[in-house]
Amino acid sequence: MRKLKFLLMVCLALLLGVGAQAQTSGGVNGHELNGNYAFSFSGIRGNGSVESVYGAVGRFTADGAGNLTNGEIDTNGVVVGTTFTAQPFTGTYSIGTDHRGVMTFTGSGGSLKFAFAMLANGNAHLIEFDALGGSGTIGSGTVEKADSTAYSTARIAGDYAFGAAGFDNAKNRAAIEARFTSNGTGTLSNAAGDVNAYGTDYPMTFSAANYTVSNAATGRGTMHFTFTFGGTPGSLNFVVYVVNAGKFFAMASDVVTTATPLFNGAVLQQQTPTGGFTNSSLNGNMVIALTGLSACGSGSEVPKAVVGLLTANGAGALSLTYDENYCRAPNSVTAAPGTYSVTANGRAAIAIGGYRLVAYLVKANQAFLFVSDANVLFGPGEPQTAGSFSNASIKGSYAGFATNPADFQVAVFSNEFAADGATPTGNMSGAEDLGAPSGPVTGEPFKATYAVSASPTNGRGTMTVSSGTGGNGLVYVISASKFVGISLNDPNPAILEFELAPGSSTTAASLSSLTVNPASVVGGNSSTGTVTLSGPAPTGGAQVALSSSNTTAARVPASVTVAAGASSATFTVSTSAVSASTAVTISATYAGVSKTASLTVQPATPPAVTLNSLALNPTSVVGGNSSTGTVTLSGPAPAGGAQVVLSSSNTTAARTPASVTIAAGATSATFTVSTSVVSASTSATITATRGGVSKTASLTVKPVPPPSPTPTSLTLSPTSVVGGSSSTGTVTLSGAAPAGGASVALSSSNTTAARVPSSVTVAAGATSATFTVGTSAVSASTTVSISGAYGGASRSTSLTVQPAPPPAPTLTSLTLSPSSVVGGLQSSRGTVTLSAPAPAGGAQITLSSSNGAASVPSSVFIPAGASSATFTVNTSIVLISTSATISGRYNGTTRTATLGVLL
Repeated sequence: MRKLKFLLMVCLALLLGVGAQAQTSGGVNGHELNGNYAFSFSGIRGNGSVESVYGAVGRFTADGAGNLTNGEIDTNGVVVGTTFTAQPFTGTYSIGTDHRGVMTFTGSGGSLKFAFAMLANGNAHLIEFDALGGSGTIGSGTVEKADSTAYSTARIAGDYAFGAAGFDNAKNRAAIEARFTSNGTGTLSNAAGDVNAYGTDYPMTFSAANYTVSNAATGRGTMHFTFTFGGTPGSLNFVVYVVNAGKFFAMASDVVTTATPLFNGAVLQQQTPTGGFTNSSLNGNMVIALTGLSACGSGSEVPKAVVGLLTANGAGALSLTYDENYCRAPNSVTAAPGTYSVTANGRAAIAIGGYRLVAYLVKANQAFLFVSDANVLFGPGEPQTAGSFSNASIKGSYAGFATNPADFQVAVFSNEFAADGATPTGNMSGAEDLGAPSGPVTGEPFKATYAVSASPTNGRGTMTVSSGTGGNGLVYVISASKFVGISLNDPNPAILEFELAPGSSTTAASLSSLTVNPASVVGGNSSTGTVTLSGPAPTGGAQVALSSSNTTAARVPASVTVAAGASSATFTVSTSAVSASTAVTISATYAGVSKTASLTVQPATPPAVTLNSLALNPTSVVGGNSSTGTVTLSGPAPAGGAQVVLSSSNTTAARTPASVTIAAGATSATFTVSTSVVSASTSATITATRGGVSKTASLTVKPVPPPSPTPTSLTLSPTSVVGGSSSTGTVTLSGAAPAGGASVALSSSNTTAARVPSSVTVAAGATSATFTVGTSAVSASTTVSISGAYGGASRSTSLTVQPAPPPAPTLTSLTLSPSSVVGGLQSSRGTVTLSAPAPAGGAQITLSSSNGAASVPSSVFIPAGASSATFTVNTSIVLISTSATISGRYNGTTRTATLGVLL
């Protein structure tokens, strides 16, 4: 890798010396390159025996005085050491009197040098001076003025078309075309695409697509696709540099393999018509310029270049005239018939004889195209300006270059020349810089003659080069500011592209036409106006003044600018709602010439009034009662009113009038639905019909409900409680409670002693319900009357609230006398005492001893009303003095005493 870099730097140093000597003048037109620029470059690296794809995208700022700052470049390729990510660089440049220039990028990896030619619109064509002695880089690209205000994710919003081509690591050619909608936040939706993968066209099904502009200072960002094609999953990553909100350059950033070719191309904003693209989006002439790679009889792959004119009729039929350099031999085809079909997203399928092409439209008559064959021809299709072309159409100063070389043997060039537009033979003269494998040539004279005709193929012409090695070529005129061509003799052809250069001496363009499309719109919609000049707009563009004769009905911007080098521009005519058809004259003025077009603004057609709804209120009635129906229209009834036909699915249960009329200007009317008594709940569907539209509503007719039940009993359980306790009340009805339940009102004759809730609800269908009677403590037995009332009837019952009984006495003491006795000879008397007199029935005190030396009866009885009783503790002879614990238990309390038993 170090050796490769060393050789590259030596080559560049040599080239710098050559370029500096050969340039016609130094820096006199440096001001022509001034501001922010983005660039895209495609090339081939080779050494005589091996060659591989190479690409670069980036940006820089030119100061108008020969210095480049804020440079950033991304490169990709197969050769080790050719891939750089967001590599910063600075540089210098010089532009001579003929608008040719040299440019040097200097970064940490070394220097790169380019020759370039300036265009009238401030952009430039460039080639790399990198090959020498059969090794280096052959490549070309474009430099375009960049809008730094578009350096953000949010500015990339709307519909876009994408086209790119390139090679894999084995130099197999591939191309990709797609479209998507950007939401301005990084998501790409509605993505669709096709890929020509080394000779086979596969539609792409996207599962994910996104982007971001991550550097607001340089306009650098990334784009990612995940998809399947031919049943195979795939993904591609791209680095992008923003040119403006409607364009950015995109280059594949994946490692170059057979699965991830090095694609290099551009993304352009789609100008999608209202309702989407249709076959009418291809209507007129479109110049195509395609590059490919062919396997020829020699076994080697040879570049293929095709230019031509495709003419579509707007209804699916077309013809194609083209010229090609195929396998190093010229070939021409005239008016080959074909068909095409355009989908709403801009994809066009084209069939011409045995060939199939896929195109993705950018706007009407502009597209990315590839041919679905092994040559993988790819390139742009551009709308040919209306009018007849002749030698006079190519007149002035032009810059040209060889685009997208498909092989290392392609001799790329950039040049500046003057065309005189003479008839019958025009003359071109100028100077060009050449980049060939053998080495660069700077400032070589360029001379050629040309002849352009409007018939039989508009804008097709011949070109004969007399300078250098000479040669013949074919050109197709796109407009007075641009034409493309191919060499018929070059064994390694490329597409040649020519555009107006600074200082063009073409005749000043005038305003030739103004059109609006469509010419009639409903107020509130818009029309597109197009101003067309007689030739390309001058440097700085042509500002065309616009006006409307009725700004209430139709409005236009104050002016529209036709870009430098272009011959037409579009603008939007906005309209407002009108009550009657209104004719508006749109006017355009430029350089003393005015043109007009008429636009008719139509009132909106009121929508047909239809039946919108049918409603019933109430939706459920007891048989014999009525419901009110309401029919509503989508708008006011017309003159004479609107008759709505009515019907019922069950006229026995529910009946309607035959119809109801909604008065003119009104939107609704009511009618009565009569019902009859039914024995069971019955449904009837009421239908309203007008103008083929029917609406329905359901009415439920219910039987007359039975009489309301009444309370038959009210019981309490228990009927006597101690104050503070509760009792459960039960209320019973004479029949089932109605829908919604039966709320029985409750009351107590003494709320101090006994309380009830205000009511209790017997659930629908049930016959009884319970409730709780809460009580309070009383000092004497109290009788309370509890009552329940419902349906005009009431029932009562009594509750006795008793005072709380006194608490049961407890055992307060157990004593022994004496507390010490001689075992077997003496006994002790025990006494148990209660806290209060024993209750009725007396109190049984349980006794026990902890030691067999002292025995007690199992219990002692305290008679009712008494508070104590005695018992005897008998002892036995002991061999050693001991003690025994005597215990008494009653009502949860225990008392003890200790008896000493002595020897």
